[in-house]
Amino acid sequence: MDVFDRTFLPAAAEAGVAIPSVSRHMPIFRRCLEADDTTVLVSRCSRPEAPMSGDFMLLLTHRRLVVIQETKVFHRLRLHLNANLRHLSNVSWNPDLAHSVVEVAATAVDGVRERFRLKVAEPDAVWRFDSLLEHVFRPSRAVA
Repeated sequence: MDVFDRTFLPAAAEAGVAIPSVSRHMPIFRRCLEADDTTVLVSRCSRPEAPMSGDFMLLLTHRRLVVIQETKVFHRLRLHLNANLRHLSNVSWNPDLAHSVVEVAATAVDGVRERFRLKVAEPDAVWRFDSLLEHVFRPSRAVA
């Protein structure tokens, strides 16, 4: 079992993603990541500006952001975004305790602004997602 397997499955369980869904998405995630990529966050999500576009699954590692779209009618999986974190700009997120969601936005290398609403099972998890995003996108600077 490699680093990706050891970190992806617990992160998916923490986010409340069902095992059948994990199994369906795993081959696409594997094609996008290296075996030594450490999973930071896995979450079901949606796109606020396109609510009828289907469901999405977001995976964040220390190096990449990968988002897979699942179509509504036929439940087909399609890679929506596969970006190195260095190629993302203007990354922001907004935790919303009232609705138990975290909205994440980033501009991809092609200039397209991507927005996702992460579904959180319980209000306490909103702060957990917030701290994980903070850890990846705003790492603490070492004091010399």
